[in-house]
Amino acid sequence: MKPLLPCRDCRRLLLWTITEAGKRLAVDPDPDPAGNAAVWRDGTGTWRSRRPSADLPLTGWERLHMPHIATCPDRVQQLALPMGVTSLDAHRRKRRR
Repeated sequence: MKPLLPCRDCRRLLLWTITEAGKRLAVDPDPDPAGNAAVWRDGTGTWRSRRPSADLPLTGWERLHMPHIATCPDRVQQLALPMGVTSLDAHRRKRRR
């Protein structure tokens, strides 16, 4: 697997990792102290990631990275409603009362 590939939406370079569950996770390639993915390279050269916890804190060979889904500017814009679409959340809140 190539270490850095561009994002389909914003074209930024991503580091693809394999999680403990065997899933692929795209993270920003530069370490970020605000991140929540511990990333390291195993003995075979594969980039691995996991979520640090109180039971298993960050170790010396891991670095914190931010998952790309949290920083992709195009993904954040996609979450906004398209023009001409109205959110019904306010109506639903009134109805529940």
